[in-house]
Amino acid sequence: MSAPSSTPWPDGLRFAFGTLTVLPVKVTRWDRDAARGGMLCAPLAGVVVGAAAAVLGVLLLALGSGPLLAAVATAAVPGALTRGLHLDGLADTADGLGSGKPAEDALRIMKQSDIGPFGVITLVFVLLAQVAALAQAYGESWARGVVAAVVSATAARLALTLAARRGVPAARPEGLGAAVAGVVPVRGAAIVAVAVTLAAAGAGAFLGPYDIVRTALAVVVAAGVAELLLRHCTRRFGGVTGDVFGGLAETAATTALVVLSLGG
Repeated sequence: MSAPSSTPWPDGLRFAFGTLTVLPVKVTRWDRDAARGGMLCAPLAGVVVGAAAAVLGVLLLALGSGPLLAAVATAAVPGALTRGLHLDGLADTADGLGSGKPAEDALRIMKQSDIGPFGVITLVFVLLAQVAALAQAYGESWARGVVAAVVSATAARLALTLAARRGVPAARPEGLGAAVAGVVPVRGAAIVAVAVTLAAAGAGAFLGPYDIVRTALAVVVAAGVAELLLRHCTRRFGGVTGDVFGGLAETAATTALVVLSLGG
C-alpha cells in the first residue's frame, strides 16, 4: 500500500478559492488531497470575503451613508462572492429539516430548485439578524464593523473545515459534499480552529481588552452552534451535503455576529 500523499497546498488554496468564492481562480485538481488542502485553507477564503465586505461597508460610511446601509452592503457581499450558494444551502437545509420526512425524501426536497416556506422564513430571519448586528457594529465605529465582517466570514469558513473532518459521512455519493466529506484529519481541523480563534482574539485586541475575549468567544460559539446543526443534519440525512455545508457557514456567520453584538 502506498503512503498517503502530502497535502498539495498550492492546489489546496486554488480549491478553496475556486470552490468557495467566485474569484477567478482555476481549480487544477479535484481529488481528495486537493480537497483536504482546500478545506484546511477555507478560513483564508473567509478572510478575503470578509475583508471585501468590510471595504464596501467602510466606503459607504466614508461617503456619508448611515450604519444600516453599510450593514446591508456588508451582508450582501459574501452572498455575491459565493453566488449565493451558502444562502441557498441554508434555505434548502431548512426545507429538508422542516419537512419532517425520512432522509431520502428530505434529500429529494433539498435538491429541488425552488425554495419552500421553511427556507424563505429562515433566510429572512438570518439576513435580518446579520444586518442588525452589523449595523450595531458600524454604529459604534467603523473598526468594529470591519472586525465583525472579517471575523464572521472567517468563522463561517471554519465551520466548513470542521464539518469536513474525518468521521463525518456524506449523505450522497455525488456532489461537493461527497467530494469534501471526511477529507480533513481531526488534528488538522483542531489546529485550524485554534489558529482562527487566536487570530480573532488578535483582531479584537485592536478594539480593546474586552474585545479580545469577545471575538475569540464569537468564533468558539459559532463553531459550537454549527457543530450542533451538523450533528442534527447527520442524524436526519445520514451525512452531509453541499447544502448542509452552506447552511453551516451561514449559521456560523450569524452566530458570530450575534455574539459580537452582545455586551457592548
